[in-house]
Amino acid sequence: MTVMTFEPNNPSVSVSENARIYLSKNIQNKQAMGLCFSVKKSGCNGFKYVLDFIDDTDVSEDLVMIKDDKLTLYVTQEALPYVNGTEIDCVTEGLNQVIKFINPNSSAECGCGESFSV
Repeated sequence: MTVMTFEPNNPSVSVSENARIYLSKNIQNKQAMGLCFSVKKSGCNGFKYVLDFIDDTDVSEDLVMIKDDKLTLYVTQEALPYVNGTEIDCVTEGLNQVIKFINPNSSAECGCGESFSV
């Protein structure tokens, strides 16, 4: 289920209902304004997904905003080519809740799930 999308020049990122609930709780607990979704060079496959808490002093013109009533998600301009079409989901593994990134642009992922290549 897709909760929200954005389309500046047609890129899109969606957040599942489970992820929206989980991320919203974490944002509220940290008293943050929202989250910033980006990628950085890392790992054995080239890139790693990054979700950072953000406050109003961190917001810049380089960020694209997705917003609904409980979740504000910013995506960096640099990450857009790598995360276009990605769904952010939250799944339960044992006793833990884990954020999963379902990225149609990913051509390979490492065995531990930490990094991906495009």
